[in-house]
Amino acid sequence: MELFDGESADAVWQRAAQRLLGHTPVPLQKGRGGTTREILRAAFEIRDPHQRWVFSRHPAINPAFAIVELICLINGRNDAEVLNFWNPALPRFAGRTNTYQGSYGFRLKTTFGFDQLHSAYCALKGNPDSRQIVLQIWDPLTDFPAERGAPAGPDIACNICALLKVRDGRLEWTQVVRSNDLFRGVPYDFVQFSALQEILAGWLGSGLGSYTHISDSLHVYQSDLTEFSCTPVSAESSYVESLKLPYEESLQVFAELSNLLDTLRGPHLTALRMHSVLASSSLPRAFRNLILVVAADAARRRNWQAEAEELMNDCTNPTLARLWCLWLVGCKARTKAPALLRSMLPGAAAPKT
Repeated sequence: MELFDGESADAVWQRAAQRLLGHTPVPLQKGRGGTTREILRAAFEIRDPHQRWVFSRHPAINPAFAIVELICLINGRNDAEVLNFWNPALPRFAGRTNTYQGSYGFRLKTTFGFDQLHSAYCALKGNPDSRQIVLQIWDPLTDFPAERGAPAGPDIACNICALLKVRDGRLEWTQVVRSNDLFRGVPYDFVQFSALQEILAGWLGSGLGSYTHISDSLHVYQSDLTEFSCTPVSAESSYVESLKLPYEESLQVFAELSNLLDTLRGPHLTALRMHSVLASSSLPRAFRNLILVVAADAARRRNWQAEAEELMNDCTNPTLARLWCLWLVGCKARTKAPALLRSMLPGAAAPKT
């Protein structure tokens, strides 16, 4: 097993990218989408899961989509439209459907007949020494391939389970993944599941331990090497805002965030309505910053460039602002990033208007 460890998600991702894209030979393996470079049984250890964002993927990841995925996960949603709005390319990979059968939140809260997140919270609250907390995602009834190996469908869960333990007052998290695309999957997995780790730590009133991510097949597609690369950015630490809240308050906040997603993607939304809804929200500041990024991208997708800029100027989290600016550069948006955001990208040119 190859181990990539470090303080932050970006540091460990860079190390894996250098290994897969470097001069040292990596085995080639056929995959569903073509030939891959593959490392069998790779592990990531992020010692500070607060620093969950990958900055060094080029083009940059879409921070709004990562946040939307997290909101859908906590709320157990599997409706395709909300994810497709912030990632219109998703149906190419997960199929054109009204619901995504592999949705992690739906698997965790509904598929197996009970809410695993609530049960994990109760069990660890009652017995912090337990070694029996497993969050199950893989469903053999729907995910197992046909007898001759044909996939059961286009949307088969890549994350299969999570193992939770409380040690020395901190919640430790091990995520197990059967198949992991370094460019398209890993950065978003880091965000979703390390954030879920922090949220559950808030429910438990515990500290945050390390995040370990085990990929049974860590790979990059040969065909993606012309589209993606590793472009290291400055190694400054992420700005940390806590996602920890008591259980009931946390659920209320994420329910409000889920409702805001529906409003922001609504076909009849106006700029005035968008600002009114956000202004009336009573979300804690850390969560308001998250939804501001989501709202800014909703505005960008409607070509409301001034509104997108205004929303991001209201975002007080410099890490999210930096990610947003990287995203604009990466997707060649016509929005001109504010000077404050451009200043976070040493040597980076502003997007062309």
